[in-house]
Amino acid sequence: MEQVNVTLTETIKVLLDDKKFSTLRDILVTMKPYDIAAIFENLQDEKMPILFRILPKELAAETFVEMDDETQEFLIHGFSDSELKEVVDELFVDDAVDLIEEMPANVVKRILRQADKDMRKQINELLKYPEDSAGSIMTTEFIVLRPDMTAEMAIKRIRRTGVDKETIYTCYVTDANNKLIGITTVKDLLLAEDDELVKSIMEENVISVTTLADQEQVAQMFSNYNFLALPVVDNENRLVGIVTIDDAIDVIQEEATEDIEKMAAVLPSDKPYMKTSIFGLYKKRVPWLLILMLSATFTSAIISSFEAVLANVLILSSFIPMITGSGGNAGSQSSVSVIRALSLGEIQFKSIFLVLWKEFRVSILCGITLAAANFVKLLLFDLHGQENAFMIALVISLTLVGTIIMAKLVGSSLPLLASKVGFDPAVMANPLISTVCDSLSLLIYFGVAKLILHL
Repeated sequence: MEQVNVTLTETIKVLLDDKKFSTLRDILVTMKPYDIAAIFENLQDEKMPILFRILPKELAAETFVEMDDETQEFLIHGFSDSELKEVVDELFVDDAVDLIEEMPANVVKRILRQADKDMRKQINELLKYPEDSAGSIMTTEFIVLRPDMTAEMAIKRIRRTGVDKETIYTCYVTDANNKLIGITTVKDLLLAEDDELVKSIMEENVISVTTLADQEQVAQMFSNYNFLALPVVDNENRLVGIVTIDDAIDVIQEEATEDIEKMAAVLPSDKPYMKTSIFGLYKKRVPWLLILMLSATFTSAIISSFEAVLANVLILSSFIPMITGSGGNAGSQSSVSVIRALSLGEIQFKSIFLVLWKEFRVSILCGITLAAANFVKLLLFDLHGQENAFMIALVISLTLVGTIIMAKLVGSSLPLLASKVGFDPAVMANPLISTVCDSLSLLIYFGVAKLILHL
């Protein structure tokens, strides 16, 4: 969580120490929940409950949602039952579900005991949906209208029931069987004539998702259609909930973080970096390091099998890091581009031949450019005065062309193949592709050397 102004944080600490609670409250009510939650990260544990109790009830609940898991758990342990009930009563259902999913069993039982019957029922329903599905991130607090209502009746209903809803701008129109038949907005209702029926105002072409839709797909729809909320229906098109923009943003951030970690050969973590222990970071990093270390033995085996080539032209060994590095970089460029396009829904597996054709043409241009620049550099500097300088420079430059072509084709095809078989394309990024490209680069290098230098 981003840190708030240091001076403000220190001022709040001083006011806490001096027990100037009235002044503190006046300051806190002007702040946003996210910024207040950031202050809690810099407080001593014994000060947290005091500061939390100063907050007005509604602001306290909103701030509580923004806190990290450890701070939430610490405060819950310090709450009396009545204090915990006040917080739970102010939470939206989806926020309560998120809280419960992160807490240990004994804390969960205590939270559920303080929730009212209706909230417990809604929480249990949401917890039944698979993790990472639309059902698991939706809320059941939304405005429902009937098609035969007038605009005036609809506005009155919103005023009467909207206070506890997570969003009221978009309203959902359902029939007697709760099937979703349209949507309208508060703006449309306010601008309509009082006696105009909702069914004449509503938009019937409604985009929705099912409860089992993947949350990443749901988040992408927010980006595509600029939604503020997205209705979630069951298999019979009955409205069961909505996903709001704030939850979609959280999903986008989580998915992007997970992809970045996988691309860097790190197992995904659900904790911030500074909150993760040394042993926790070790467990996330060492598995891939072991895999990549073992896979690098293939590279060593290739070099060993061509010792005779290196013995005849020893200077060839000096350019192995440059060749393998160029191949790894080229492969990573293509894989990252393809993985990003896959995550945005721009391409699918059926586009593989179009992608390979595009990458092949790009690789020709990149390969020739690198080879030409490298050829001039080799003759002017690296191989100046060396016997067979021209032929050695030709070997290295031709190898670069072949390596770049190979690396870009491998880097673009492996993520697409992974998506086809249900494997996460992000795992195919930098680490694994670099290892594959290293091995193939060496095979190309020694093959070209043997062919041109007759070794």
